Amino acid sequence: MCTARISLRSGSAPPGSPEGAGSVAIMTTDASASSSGLAGTYDLAGYQVHRIGFGAMQLPGPGVMGPPKDHDTAIAVLRRAVEAGVNHIDTAQFYGPDVSNELIREALHPYADDLAIVSKVGARRDAKGQWLPALTPADIRADVETNLRTLGIERLAAVNLRLQEHPVPGQAPLEDLLGAMVTMREDGLIAGVGISTATREQVVQAIEQADVVTVQNAYGVLARGDEDVLRLCSNHGISYVPYFPLGGAFPGMPKVVEDEVVQAVAAEVGATPAQVGLAWLLAHDDSVLLIPGTSSLAHLEENLAVAGVTLSEEQVARLDAIAPPTGS
Repeated sequence: MCTARISLRSGSAPPGSPEGAGSVAIMTTDASASSSGLAGTYDLAGYQVHRIGFGAMQLPGPGVMGPPKDHDTAIAVLRRAVEAGVNHIDTAQFYGPDVSNELIREALHPYADDLAIVSKVGARRDAKGQWLPALTPADIRADVETNLRTLGIERLAAVNLRLQEHPVPGQAPLEDLLGAMVTMREDGLIAGVGISTATREQVVQAIEQADVVTVQNAYGVLARGDEDVLRLCSNHGISYVPYFPLGGAFPGMPKVVEDEVVQAVAAEVGATPAQVGLAWLLAHDDSVLLIPGTSSLAHLEENLAVAGVTLSEEQVARLDAIAPPTGS
């Protein structure tokens, strides 16, 4: 359950407020009166995680393949994130492959007791960087065990079963995959089961069969087709972790930072458009957990500063109206 939430101001920032992460208005939460609260906490499989976490996907090289452009900076980013209070890190063995997990271990091992490391299974990479499905019970068990070895831990806070948008040859039935996830939870390899890239029907099945604690789907202020899944998660006390929250991940995908309404709100509150896009998500529903990723220290600080962005009710309403939800 969420123990803190964004406060909505009745007014906006004064006209002419300087733009940038260093000048954002400070919100208040039940846990902290400053951005150090990282937007409050949420229960994730028994871990009390801050709602602003860190995604490790951007740490490897281009195309999420190979070593980072700057190894020392990648290590510094991870250490700074945790120093700032981040205690939810999202990763995967197929980021690199192996690279993200190896960097996390180098930077942060031995881990703080409250650090929730969440991974995902259901895919692998070949030597050319192609994404290959790995969706049998044996595959996902082997890949969880590889995550554990690489990270140097005995249990992951949660693991997301990453599905394909369309079934692929050799893919096991969802019932069997969820059964394998439950077995790993019972065996103590993972504290919680999650699911990713899933339809509402699949999430319902995962709730009933595996008592999932987290869902990771594509969602953002410009792309609200997954609203029904978000509402389902919120009603069941399940964390909802949006990926591609700012859009622009693929050609033709609209970018939040280029939207005129987002830009206008950003100018009003003295934040960047990206910060407004993320702050809207935190304000939209208490079950939302963010995992913005970066390989830059400056960009990391900008992401962390989202905890201090305050949106008025009027501003939230304008952002809501950009792309009314579908599937709700």
